[in-house]
Amino acid sequence: MPHRAIRLAPVDPTTSDTVRDTLLARFAAIRAEVGASEVFPPEVQAEADRLAQTPPALPERDETAVPFVTLDPPTSMDLDQAMCLERDGDGYRVRYAIADVPAFVEPGGTIDAEARRRGQTIYCPDLRVPLHPPVLSEGAASLLPGEVRPAFVWDLRLDAEGEGTSAEVYRALVRSVERFDYAGVQELVDAGTTDERWVLLREIGERRIRQEQLRGGASLPMPEQEVHLGDDGNFTLALRPPRTCEDWNAQISLLTGMAAADLMLHAGMGILRTMPDADHDAVARFRRQAKALGAPWPAEQGYGDFLRSLDRDDPRHLALIHAATALFRGAGYTPFDGDVPEQVGHAAVAEAYAHVTAPLRRLVDRFGLVVCEAISADREVPVWVRKALPSIPELMKESDRRAGAADRMCADAVEAAVLHAHVGETFDAVVVDRDDRGLEVQLLEIPVLARAKGQGDLGASVSVRLESADVATGQVRFVVA
Repeated sequence: MPHRAIRLAPVDPTTSDTVRDTLLARFAAIRAEVGASEVFPPEVQAEADRLAQTPPALPERDETAVPFVTLDPPTSMDLDQAMCLERDGDGYRVRYAIADVPAFVEPGGTIDAEARRRGQTIYCPDLRVPLHPPVLSEGAASLLPGEVRPAFVWDLRLDAEGEGTSAEVYRALVRSVERFDYAGVQELVDAGTTDERWVLLREIGERRIRQEQLRGGASLPMPEQEVHLGDDGNFTLALRPPRTCEDWNAQISLLTGMAAADLMLHAGMGILRTMPDADHDAVARFRRQAKALGAPWPAEQGYGDFLRSLDRDDPRHLALIHAATALFRGAGYTPFDGDVPEQVGHAAVAEAYAHVTAPLRRLVDRFGLVVCEAISADREVPVWVRKALPSIPELMKESDRRAGAADRMCADAVEAAVLHAHVGETFDAVVVDRDDRGLEVQLLEIPVLARAKGQGDLGASVSVRLESADVATGQVRFVVA
């Protein structure tokens, strides 16, 4: 399921606000509850410090002259990816450098064991709990500008329509020449920049989106929830639409993941990210939400086309995009060594797909990268990887469970903080689901989906009264008025 980004807007650190303090305490309690600690065991930290100070065995291939750049959120230091985009006849060449985490993580070492326990970086509104010690993930292994780093370099060729024609991956030394953030690049694009880097990102991104449409795929452009503390001491919740350059950038990662899956399938060895089609109940529920929010989903329209048709500048449409995560469930990992599994597709991507572009933040990518590099070089996949692959799905499933729980509980706490000042007020809402526990309603004035006690038909407009909002537990209680 796509990660829901929830961000606390900066406030004056001297501000004393009971609700804000309670909210931060709740985030800390959630991390403790799911077992997500920012602190690494002493032996893990010691190994990371040693590896950061002792350069790993570096690849012989030197591509430090290639002008790679990174594109990430402005505060990110764990830079997994750097890209160099070029024209290639009437097509395109994409070189995508991915941080060489295996160069720093010794198989069977303490960092390896801790990474398998953690599974992934867990994001909370106030901070993130990293997969690897920051001395590596935000330092020695990160593709920081001006620093020579080992990397897996994907060399991908596309035709004029953006369809992939060839792919290889190899280890090389790289050096990012500059880091960019999404807001800055979007401003350049909107101003009509002639900088070939962003002209090409747009061209390739738009062509890949078109290819996605033709496949019947559906990217989920998750809006970021921004939580603001007003001068009156009350919280407000707004949804920031994703920028189009974020979509284009995501297409580069998707392109690489599909190329990785293709390599694995042809070799009969690897680990895929798979996802079944959305189930009937989830689709029916989402259709009710779409109708409730003023954007009915035509029966003849595919859900990918519907999501692309939504207006990201419309708050109700943004709330609907946010709700669409319910359609992107059931994803898992499928390892294979010899026989290709029956289920190889990913319903949202509408193609075979693998996770190989975020090894600093996700465990499985480290193994997928080693598999693909060995296949591309026509070498045997290392024994330590082959032995580990069968255990990865369960490790990632448990990690996804913890990350998902933290995500849900943090979202609940944020919504309780936003609603805290409105206890006793009545809200317009629409019933999107119901069961023996009551109703699930979509509020129309605030992007909140909540439980409510009372009666109402599916799709019916109702008024609900907020009875309580407890930030310390993340629980809110509505009743049908």
